Amino acid sequence: MAAAGAEARRGEGWRGAPLTVPRSPGKLPRPGKRGRDPQARQSATRRDAASCPADTSGPRGAPRASPVPRSYFISKEFYFLIVAWCVPCLVSLDTLQELCRKEKLTCKSIGITKRNLNNYEVEYLCDYKVVKDMEYYLVKWKGWPDSTNTWEPLQNLKCPLLLQQFSNDKHNYLSQVKKGKAISLKDNNKALKPAIAEYIVKKAKQRIALQRWQDELNRRKNHKGMIFVENTVDLEGPPSDFYYINEYKPAPGISLVNEATFGCSCTDCFFEKCCPAEAGVLLAYNKNQQIKIPPGTPIYECNSRCQCGPDCPNRIVQKGTQYSLCIFRTSNGCGWGVKTLVKIKRMSFVMEYVGEVITSEEAERRGQLYDNKGITYLFDLDYESDEFTVDAARYGNVSHFVNHSCDPNLQVFNVFIDNLDTRLPRIALFSTRTINAGEELTFDYQMKGSGDISSDSVDHSPAKKRVRTVCKCGAVTCRGYLN
Repeated sequence: MAAAGAEARRGEGWRGAPLTVPRSPGKLPRPGKRGRDPQARQSATRRDAASCPADTSGPRGAPRASPVPRSYFISKEFYFLIVAWCVPCLVSLDTLQELCRKEKLTCKSIGITKRNLNNYEVEYLCDYKVVKDMEYYLVKWKGWPDSTNTWEPLQNLKCPLLLQQFSNDKHNYLSQVKKGKAISLKDNNKALKPAIAEYIVKKAKQRIALQRWQDELNRRKNHKGMIFVENTVDLEGPPSDFYYINEYKPAPGISLVNEATFGCSCTDCFFEKCCPAEAGVLLAYNKNQQIKIPPGTPIYECNSRCQCGPDCPNRIVQKGTQYSLCIFRTSNGCGWGVKTLVKIKRMSFVMEYVGEVITSEEAERRGQLYDNKGITYLFDLDYESDEFTVDAARYGNVSHFVNHSCDPNLQVFNVFIDNLDTRLPRIALFSTRTINAGEELTFDYQMKGSGDISSDSVDHSPAKKRVRTVCKCGAVTCRGYLN
């Protein structure tokens, strides 16, 4: 923590609420004076407070606390200085709370008040030992820095979930190292090896980071289906350079007109001349909200200018994902994947493929960079022409994590709703068969079976491929390469 700028900064108009130390007039602040020393507190206080964290999640970035200029109050004889503290921007809520408690500061905006300044709640367990036939666990206290971790007897820990996670993580580590050979603990099981404790702490931190990321994804999504995150394979955490979006993000210089020029006036879009008929195609759905047109045929849904209401049977893709999905770490070396947590009927809409809309020229440039990294996120919008590409590498939704398969359970369709520019269709993924709960979702990066949709179309591949990439889908019909 550092004090705010000097007198020269006065009047710059900096914004943000300072973290303040309550003080009486006429006395300079003395950081560290208020509150008890965590090391000197009675162990009984910790024992009574130890419990499972009700919610270990927090925002990815806490409110940005900007420095505030020092204010001076002048009396006839003295200058009294009130100090405003600065904190790093874009850090987690837990980190800000740790900084506050370390400096004995209160800040209501991040939940640190006089009442809970010295509260203790178990965040995770770091280590284990046995002393005089009594079991102890090293406790990381939520909102407190690691320097305040303490050994607590098992009998005082009322957190069965954290204890179970600790045991599971220890077992997983022992089953992974040395090809599953058992590793004995020191001193007749009286202490963990440092490598085991280190792994357990990493898993605990990963679990918290993934929970925080899951919460962020669900805050950003605008559809009904929930998003879950799971990694039982390795220590990989949330992607560091991925931003969740719900719709196309146009690159500079590209304009997306998201307002239709006309709409239907149907009272029953199933039986009247609706938007698809105006576009010269068939209505895409049946009364069970399943797609009935063949791959390669465009979907024209009712738009914002249509007189029909939100329950119109021709409004499916625009309602977003209706199923709860899980982003999970695959065990076959394919990185992250997506699986459904509920049963999905055949021919049902599952999700959209969204990302940054860029020109084909820019896609060529980025594609060369992505090839060097072995990643593929470029999806050509070649329904009528080949002017634009969707790049989901940095900006995207759940579809960013969907893997390729030579025998996929999802099929790609071009969709037009408010934007009727045939150069910029929306990309929707529909199920090709019944997909059971727990099954991974995949689509063919070459979109086999989609069919030609115009005489100009040459390649329906979702990605511009320049090198041969080995396929790991494991399907009986696997072609051996993604491209």
